[in-house]
Amino acid sequence: MIQSRREVAQQHPIILHEFSWPTLAHHPYHQEILEAAAMYSTVPHESSEACLAAEDEENADEVSSDEVAIIFGFLSHVDIMRARRVCTTWRDAAKKTIVPSTKFVVGSERSYNAMRVMSTALPNLQQIALYDLSPPNKYSDGEDPDDRRARRAANDTPFDIDIISNFRRLQSLTICDVQSRFGFTRVNTAISYFKRSRIWGIDNSSLNGRYPVFFNFPLLQKLAIYNCGHLKWDLEMLEGLPSLKEIDCCDNPHLTGNVGSLRVLIDTLEKVEFDYCPKIRGDLMDLANFPRLKVLHLGRNKVTGDIRDIRGHDFPVLESLDLPYNVHGGVCHTFQLMSDVPSFMHAIHLLLQRNPKLFKEDLLQRAFCWSLSEDSPDWYDSQVSPFQRVFDMLEVLSGGEIESFESTQPDPPFRLQLIQAGSRRGWSWCTSHGEHSCEINWLDLEPSSESSGHEAYIEELQRIDRRIDFYRGYYDPPTDEEYRRLCAGFSRRT
Repeated sequence: MIQSRREVAQQHPIILHEFSWPTLAHHPYHQEILEAAAMYSTVPHESSEACLAAEDEENADEVSSDEVAIIFGFLSHVDIMRARRVCTTWRDAAKKTIVPSTKFVVGSERSYNAMRVMSTALPNLQQIALYDLSPPNKYSDGEDPDDRRARRAANDTPFDIDIISNFRRLQSLTICDVQSRFGFTRVNTAISYFKRSRIWGIDNSSLNGRYPVFFNFPLLQKLAIYNCGHLKWDLEMLEGLPSLKEIDCCDNPHLTGNVGSLRVLIDTLEKVEFDYCPKIRGDLMDLANFPRLKVLHLGRNKVTGDIRDIRGHDFPVLESLDLPYNVHGGVCHTFQLMSDVPSFMHAIHLLLQRNPKLFKEDLLQRAFCWSLSEDSPDWYDSQVSPFQRVFDMLEVLSGGEIESFESTQPDPPFRLQLIQAGSRRGWSWCTSHGEHSCEINWLDLEPSSESSGHEAYIEELQRIDRRIDFYRGYYDPPTDEEYRRLCAGFSRRT
């Protein structure tokens, strides 16, 4: 039960010197604060009115700054900044306090000035959210800024962003331009996302140039940079973040470097996400022996490799994998030869045996959007012209005689799909929307008729079999000649 102000004041007058009673009494660490005060306080328990007031500095000085710093560690930065005005001891204690990860948002000149004061008064602050300062204010440009963008904001008043370097224990830094582009609703989303401890997020910031100061935080564990069109940095700069566990970057056109440079973080990295960072290069297998890597998402960049090179001992704790087009077997990969497909499907099957949830479900269903390349010698054109497709669509929309698209000749089955029937997995070629499928190439044995999953396997197999119609009997796409013959027979039947 929450004690009255008088009862607590009689026991621990110092701790109540500057805090309002509602703030302390309902603080989430209320009991811990009282216990800490009892442990370190040297003030005798008295019941006098003088003890209740606890206003004189002499009493406050009876507790050392180290002891007060421990008590301050249960409070927010707002309460600590208010309390530090009591006396020299408390002011020194504030400088030593490891501030809990509570939200501090900088998005105006006033809040920036508050941060400037806190950079010396409260240097152990762990979490900051920096939003863009609205014109005519801006954060100072970095090294090698984009000239065109710099000229556009030449008359804005610059504010020194390098002062964040004073927060040596920083674990969470958010930098974003949420108000100008996404509206105020995005502010709450960003704060919610980044309020988890030890995250640095840069979201659509107007930062211009290189900022070495951002990459010199020894305790930083999570780094997120989104939509920074003019922020210039290189993966080698991550060497200044030796505790980094997670890196998540999207839409960073000026991010450069080789993924091999991440090896300086081999003992800490658990999550790596790069999407639309087109200048990143390197080999997928450079990350294969990272012992803690659980998530590896590489989308739309120049990283290369071959999914068939992944062996059983590679990526030992990997839980989620997403690979780019340039990797053989990555998303939207196109095959030059039909004969290459079985080895890739076997590689996927082995990875799924290690972890059935390794790939996103929607990518699995579409077989990673794999298809036959139009440059392949096995490729040929469809018998269905684009004009016929438009005509058939208009007929359907206008209530004409065509009742469905099934009445048109099928396209060649140049797309791939993964099949899951019960516990059995296989793959097949199919048309662009999966309406017509070739026969299934199974990757493992049929489940026993006595097994518990056999009935579900049969039901799913019957559903799949209904789409094996036009290309029944073909395990690979027919040749051009065979396809034309099938289309001619289809036209005679319809």
